[in-house]
Amino acid sequence: MILRAVQPAADAAVAARLLRLQHDAYAVEAALIGDDRIPPLHEDLEALRATSLRWFAAFDGDELLGALGWTEDDTGVDIDRLVVAVHAHRRGAGTRLVREVLLQAGGRSATVSTGRDNGPARALYEQLLFTRVGDREVLPGLWVVDYRRPSATSQDSGDSSASGQK
Repeated sequence: MILRAVQPAADAAVAARLLRLQHDAYAVEAALIGDDRIPPLHEDLEALRATSLRWFAAFDGDELLGALGWTEDDTGVDIDRLVVAVHAHRRGAGTRLVREVLLQAGGRSATVSTGRDNGPARALYEQLLFTRVGDREVLPGLWVVDYRRPSATSQDSGDSSASGQK
């Protein structure tokens, strides 16, 4: 498995492949949580290409196995979406992508949200030392759980306090 940065805004073919993967992955999450109102599930190509996300993708040869889109600022990174091909679940692509973004964070904090009833995603983030900071109802009846992984400096000093939720 090879990880590399991709730019859907600059590469229409990559964007189209990423959109198919995203729709397939979020369809799985929709089934897990019993709700299909997940915004990236209904995103179109133009909207995907217009996002300000940075992306890493995992490839096996030419096959796109997964991708992670994130934003960052001086304080840390926010994982906006992690998508993995259905046939590649539990083969390490998601873990590798999150670890790569944590490396990009350079010790800064990281945040992520996922469907409250998405057990596999929650287990992944908890395995990678993200701490649950709360639940939010983003649409009536649609709940997410917010996670935070403190900065390396906070972890070293024992500060596990969480800042505001996204």
